[in-house]
Amino acid sequence: MSANPPSPPATVLGVDPGLTRCGIGVITGPASRPVLVDAICVRTPPGLPHEQRLLAVHDAVAAAIDRHRPDAVAVERVLFSVNVRTAMPTGQAAGVALLAAARAGLTVHPYSPNEIKLTVTGSGTADKRAVGRMVAAQLRVATIPGPPDVADALAVALTHLARSRVSALTAATPAATALVEAAASADRARRGGWEAVLADRARRTGT
Repeated sequence: MSANPPSPPATVLGVDPGLTRCGIGVITGPASRPVLVDAICVRTPPGLPHEQRLLAVHDAVAAAIDRHRPDAVAVERVLFSVNVRTAMPTGQAAGVALLAAARAGLTVHPYSPNEIKLTVTGSGTADKRAVGRMVAAQLRVATIPGPPDVADALAVALTHLARSRVSALTAATPAATALVEAAASADRARRGGWEAVLADRARRTGT
C-alpha cells in the first residue's frame, strides 16, 4: 500500500480580530512543516473615530493579503455569549477582515476558540500561554510571537492548515463518511427533539 502523498504547500493568513489590537499571522505549509512568513499587530487608538479604527483594520488585512497572496484566510469566530460589550467591536473587526478577504476573492474559514486550542495544543481548555508555546514550537521559532494577538492569529492559521490536511487525506474515503456521521450524531445529542430534526433536514437539503 502506497504512503499518503505529502500535502501541497499552501499559504494561510490567520486573523485574531480586535479593535484595539488585531493580530494577523501568515504561514506557509505543508502542514507537517509550517513556516512563519509574517506576523503583524494592528493597533488603533481608542480616541480615533470608530469608523476610522475599522478602516485601519480593514486596510491592514487587505495590505497583508495583497503582499502575501494567501490561498485562504482563517478567522477566529467571535463568541457573543462571553461578553457582549467587548464582542460587538471584535465582531465588527472580524467583519471588515472578511470584507477584505471577499474583495480579494478568497474563501474565509472561521474557527471557534475551542477548535483552535484543540488543534494547536490538543486541549480545548488551554490558556493563551500554552497556545503561544505550541505556536512557537510548531513554527520552530525561538520565542513566542507577540503580542498574544499575533500568536493567536498564527494559531488560527495553523488550525486551518492542519484541518485542511486532514480533510484532504480523508476526502472520498470511508473515513470521511464516518467523520460526517459522527459529527451529525454529536450534533443531535447536543440539540435533541425538534432542533435535531430541523438540523438534519437543513443538512440534507443544504439550506
